[in-house]
Amino acid sequence: MKILVINGSPKKENSDTMHITRAFLEGMNEAGGNEVKTIDVIDKHIEYCRGCFACMRNGGDCIHNDDMRPILEEILESDLLIFSYPLYCYGMPAPLKALLDRTLPLSSMAMHKVGERYEHVGQADFSHLKYLMICGCGFPNSQHNFEPAVAQFKLCFPNNHTMITVPESPMFKAPEAAEVTAPRLELVAEAGKQYAETGRIDEALLSEICSPMIPEDVYAQIVNGTVN
Repeated sequence: MKILVINGSPKKENSDTMHITRAFLEGMNEAGGNEVKTIDVIDKHIEYCRGCFACMRNGGDCIHNDDMRPILEEILESDLLIFSYPLYCYGMPAPLKALLDRTLPLSSMAMHKVGERYEHVGQADFSHLKYLMICGCGFPNSQHNFEPAVAQFKLCFPNNHTMITVPESPMFKAPEAAEVTAPRLELVAEAGKQYAETGRIDEALLSEICSPMIPEDVYAQIVNGTVN
């Protein structure tokens, strides 16, 4: 499988969320060899979309001549897109949002009804793509944090999507937290293996991965420096 990891964290390989993503890829590779490439979005020159829709009218040619052209080619050549990013203001970091906006050339101005909503007709065939969101956040609770990011991902990629949302993700970079983070990363690796073998993750396993690693109040006390 050809996998393109789109790392939306400005911290690049030092991203807390990338600890989760690397564990998932290790599990996938355990099930079989994969070709993996990672794009650190912060290092790419990606202009903001101007909403001129020129790309949707002229066969996909954007007015900007920047790094999005080869990125779009890599997207279309991949089998799985992994969007790895930390939660910023209940959504994705601005550089990653700019990249997502600039995928507009894949669609045309024409639209058709799919189910209960209208979607743009594609200018390129990306029906083979699968989409995975791996998102971590610094809050201790899963609920009332990830919902906007999850809703956006579902709307952007209504088919073949899987989402992993992990609270308390700064713990993955803390050696003293290994007692709880190491077992969690093992579960993530198991999820990666499952995904590679079946194209899905068991709901019970996914629920465990997305749950807090330590009690929410204890985590908050640690962050606040008020642990007794």
